[in-house]
Amino acid sequence: FFSGVFCRCTMNVLVIGSGGREHTLSWKIAQSPLVAKVYIAPGNGGTANVAETVALTVTDKPAVLTWCKEHSIGLVVVGPEAPLADGLVDVLAAGGVKCFGPTKAAAELEASKSFTKRLCDKYNIPTAKYGHFTDPAKAKEYIKTMACPVVVKADGLAAGKGVIIAQSHEEACATIDSVLGGQFGTAGASVVVEDFLDGEEISLYALADGESALFVGAAQDHKAVGDGDTGPNTGGMGAYLPPPVLTEALRERIMTTIVDPTVKGMKADGCPFKGVLFAGLMIMKDGSPMLLEYNVRFGDPETQVLLPAMKSDLVPLLAATADGTLSAQQPPEFSPNAHLCVVYCAKGYPDGYQKGTEIKSLAAAEAAGTIVFHAGTKLDGGRVLANGGRVLGISGEGPTVTAAQAKVYEAVKKIEWDDGFYRSDIGYRAVAREAAA
Repeated sequence: FFSGVFCRCTMNVLVIGSGGREHTLSWKIAQSPLVAKVYIAPGNGGTANVAETVALTVTDKPAVLTWCKEHSIGLVVVGPEAPLADGLVDVLAAGGVKCFGPTKAAAELEASKSFTKRLCDKYNIPTAKYGHFTDPAKAKEYIKTMACPVVVKADGLAAGKGVIIAQSHEEACATIDSVLGGQFGTAGASVVVEDFLDGEEISLYALADGESALFVGAAQDHKAVGDGDTGPNTGGMGAYLPPPVLTEALRERIMTTIVDPTVKGMKADGCPFKGVLFAGLMIMKDGSPMLLEYNVRFGDPETQVLLPAMKSDLVPLLAATADGTLSAQQPPEFSPNAHLCVVYCAKGYPDGYQKGTEIKSLAAAEAAGTIVFHAGTKLDGGRVLANGGRVLGISGEGPTVTAAQAKVYEAVKKIEWDDGFYRSDIGYRAVAREAAA
């Protein structure tokens, strides 16, 4: 394999993105003996430790292509969903640059919830019963036939915030008006209304090379802003692994009934999927898995536990995904430890928040045995300043989720940042299970 794909001993890699996910990807890729140099565009205040920052406008696809050719880039790894949905991979691949990530057509799995629902219908992939509407009156008629709570989703990309769980028919109908009325801009030009699924939610990750899929990890995240899963949803306040509910048998069932049919269905529909499939799943009370949604990139903050837990080199897996040779790869090896990440946010998030406040004592947090991944940060001389809503991800490990949680919170408390906040209970379900056992 190595002699076939990497005829040169090492290669240059460009990571696209600026979040905690991209800092983590760059950190992991930089550890590979196959990599000469990692570049990142646009990066953040922490990525300079592992990658060289490049001032590229990611939306200027021809400029990105030209830069890649000038810098002998052997692999481009696209982190966020927006450049994928914008067709960056199509332009780079057409220009002869190898990319990890799906084409614009295949990225519809995330960019359009109704696209995914139709795929599920066609290939018998288990998911919630749904309706898809552009007309508010028709959506409301459908809602009247449903049991509460009702799930209303903006069809398009809404930065992880386009899903509303309405507790009553009245609230669901009001939500229809606000979403179709422009609450999420063009992402809400149509809505998916679906049955509420009650169970335990997990995120499962599989690489797919257009033909076959390979499991690369699973985690549980916390979307609600407040302790006890209260308050509005966010992009994610923390994550941990392994998910206690995920047995070997359940993992195989998810791959067989959900992931594999998706990869085969996309190929059959002339839209082969190459990249990472991030399946948001509900494990029902009877143990059966149901697909909530797909994302077509690594999750944030799940990547901040997934990649530290992966002991294997990530780069051969990313390259094989791009090359269509994934079936020749060995499954990755994972640490036996539990891993947990707490996201440190700017006060006010997910609503309005201040930028530019200084964050200190990050070295003390790392000295406590954790890794501090940067998200919404920027450097100002030697100072680290907040530059977003989700600002840092503090990741650590331990023999149990309880031990990992204790280690991470000990480190978090060493960080000096008056303008930040975090949830104090990341991993609480797993910790309660461990205590009961």
